[in-house]
Amino acid sequence: MNGSPVNGSPVTTAYKPVHLAVYDTYADWETGHTTAHLARRGYRIRTVGPAAGVPVTTMGGLRVQPDLALAELRPEDSSLLILTGAGLWDTGADLDPFAARAREFLAAGVPVAAICGATAGLAREGLLDDRPHTSAAAAYLAAQPGYGGAAWYVEADAVTAGDLITAGPTEPVAFAREVFARLGVYEPEVLDAWYRLFHDSDASAFPVLMAAAEAGGA
Repeated sequence: MNGSPVNGSPVTTAYKPVHLAVYDTYADWETGHTTAHLARRGYRIRTVGPAAGVPVTTMGGLRVQPDLALAELRPEDSSLLILTGAGLWDTGADLDPFAARAREFLAAGVPVAAICGATAGLAREGLLDDRPHTSAAAAYLAAQPGYGGAAWYVEADAVTAGDLITAGPTEPVAFAREVFARLGVYEPEVLDAWYRLFHDSDASAFPVLMAAAEAGGA
């Protein structure tokens, strides 16, 4: 588990950070739930960009200066790599090195979570050819050069297949849920309540989360 908090218990020991890929045209809204709640559970979020010290501009116009360059990122130093959606995934090969690094993470047994356009990058890298996955639409991936995973495509909000999590652009909450489940951040009943509250606005989930928070499990 890379030293992550297990079964919803509070963080009591040091563990490896979560790495969030950032680059120009990064879709701001897609990973907010994921990183905010991981940080609340004690994870350190580190941003990874194409180059060290060179700010990137998100789709929403925010400027982010990455903590480290992609070339510095090693799977053994990470609990999880999050690949965000971005317009650049659809306009050229600029972000292909991030997909290549995802291959290294998966080979090392370190989870990768990809949402929106990042799934297209993984498709071109051949990482979706032999495992269940989802994206914005099956036709979107079918248009990617070299993609051979059509038989593995799943019509779902988000899909976890071993160490790989995928989701479409309209499902940031389901994406976060799968990340939390994979890392063991919350007890199952707390995770269910979290999803019902943030995805379904189910007021009955709030007391469950409050009780968990008081017990140190949320």
